Amino acid sequence: MKIIFAGTPPFAAAHLKTLLENFHHEVVCIYTQPDRPSGRGRKELSSPVKSVALKNNLAVRQPNSLNNSTEINFLKELAPEILIVVAYGQIIPKAILDIPRFGCINVHTSILPRWRGAAPIQRAIEAGDKKSGISIMQMDAGLDTGPILATSECDIDTNDSAGSLELKMMSLGPPLLLKVLTKIKLNDLDPTRQNKFEVSYAHKIKKNECQINWFDSAMTLERRIRAFNPTSVMFSNFKNTRLKVWVAKAIDLMEYSSETAKPGEILSANNEGLLVQCNIGKLLITNLQMPGKTKMSFKEILKSRKSFFTVGCVFEN
Repeated sequence: MKIIFAGTPPFAAAHLKTLLENFHHEVVCIYTQPDRPSGRGRKELSSPVKSVALKNNLAVRQPNSLNNSTEINFLKELAPEILIVVAYGQIIPKAILDIPRFGCINVHTSILPRWRGAAPIQRAIEAGDKKSGISIMQMDAGLDTGPILATSECDIDTNDSAGSLELKMMSLGPPLLLKVLTKIKLNDLDPTRQNKFEVSYAHKIKKNECQINWFDSAMTLERRIRAFNPTSVMFSNFKNTRLKVWVAKAIDLMEYSSETAKPGEILSANNEGLLVQCNIGKLLITNLQMPGKTKMSFKEILKSRKSFFTVGCVFEN
């Protein structure tokens, strides 16, 4: 099939690599987000998808928007059979959805209709879901509303972060995509309409969600810490210092805070971790990041900063 591919992050790059390794399909052009400044030097970096495309001598286009006559006319002239979208990061206008012979399909990181939207992996972990997976859908003008062409499920383990769950999905998505393309070519698909009564939305993560509120339950915080790792790491302020919390475990889940132990209060600091009281339960932090440092186990941090983490001191809320 003559394919246009639109995607940006490593997850999308894994799917592009699989398509390029499969000689039954011809990827004729790549769409990806414009280069963005990154790091302390603010150097402009190419997306992972662009890097893969350039290594394979593919044409790359990086418009700020697809909703313009230049891109619409370009795609009409190219006459692709299908457009594949994987974490592209832009809305595909209807004028483009209608161009490919077989339309446009999207690889989405949830079992639709649960978790439509921008952050399905993170919201599934945050909600305590036991399962998630990949959905490949036929795109329409709505937000992740099109009929489902295929799905593949995976378990969400109790220690899964957004990063580890994405890796699971990275192994599910590419082979499922190839199967769907084969079925499209053979006209062997059986699309399933999404049940509108089962819809939930995975809203984009906002910065203010990333600050720990010690009046939440320990289980809520544990799930959120895992869900926002590694792209939107949770943090808390302590002694005028911002500490990023990478790994933590909820314990004593039914125990409420009291007058003797306030939410945010340090209960113990030892080689097992930093134990902090929450409104309900306690949070054992085992992996932290100090300002200007890399993330480290709390056991390692304790060797040089033992006096900093004073039992009885309270994190800011």
